[in-house]
Amino acid sequence: MSTSPQTIGVEILGKEYRIACPAEARQDLERAANLLDSRMQDIKSQGKLYGTERVAIMAALNLAHDLLHATGGSQTLQSQLGDMHTKIENALAEDQQLDLDDT
Repeated sequence: MSTSPQTIGVEILGKEYRIACPAEARQDLERAANLLDSRMQDIKSQGKLYGTERVAIMAALNLAHDLLHATGGSQTLQSQLGDMHTKIENALAEDQQLDLDDT
């Protein structure tokens, strides 16, 4: 039996987000938000990236990779995701170097 959505507050990287969620899915939403926050905190603490958007993209790629691995996703998709991860890391490193040169 589904109930009407409730607004649930979750905190990710120190910022609160209000999300509509059915009461029976609240625990799953909170667990997902905690996992995302944890991954984003880990990435941010590495110091390689800056900006919430970039941290979120890297966390999403890492979680997608983990999901593909856990569900036995095709090797081709896993390889493409790994290649994409490398390309993004390289592009962000180049961008960070350019930003440092501007100062």
